[in-house]
Order: sequence, then C-alpha cells, then structure tokens
Amino acid sequence: MYTPGMSMTVTVSEARALLADIVDRVLAGEEVTLTRHGVAVAVVVRPDALRARRADRALTAAATVREVLEEGRRTALSPRPCLDGDRADAMFAEVRAGRSRR
Repeated sequence: MYTPGMSMTVTVSEARALLADIVDRVLAGEEVTLTRHGVAVAVVVRPDALRARRADRALTAAATVREVLEEGRRTALSPRPCLDGDRADAMFAEVRAGRSRR
C-alpha cells in the first residue's frame, strides 16, 4: 500500500507493465519517477501539479525582474555613455539571432 503524496521510482521497462497502476498513483497525488539505466529520465505528475510548479517558477522570475528594476531605478546613471553605438548594435544583433533560433 502507498500513501498519497509519496513518490515511486520504476524503470521504463517496469513502467510499461505498470502503466495502469502508475496512472492510479498519479491521480492519487503521487509522483512517479521513470529511470533508464539508473538515471531519472522522466517524472509523471498530475497536470495541476505541473501547472502549479510552472506558476511558482514564473512568479519567482517575475519577483527577480521586479527587484532588478527597482535597483535600477535607485541607481544613478553614469554621466557619460558606457556603450558606443556599434557595440549596442552588435548586442541587439546577438539577441535577435538568439530569438530566431527558437
């Protein structure tokens, strides 16, 4: 017997035979880790648990951005530019190139 909220670890090969049990455990709130050659390769969780984790990460990232912006507002700007136009153009090109690769 298992307790909801606990976790279970099975190999990918075992998971094939235990899929119905794995789904039941996940529905009961358990997380099931799948391993291949002793290395965790996947975790099966309920969709609502996954959404909550993603929301937590997004909120943490937003708080970090907010802190950086607030610090920037409190910091005085340098009286002279620290970045010339050519370097700024190169940096923008790097950002654009990175976005186009996604």
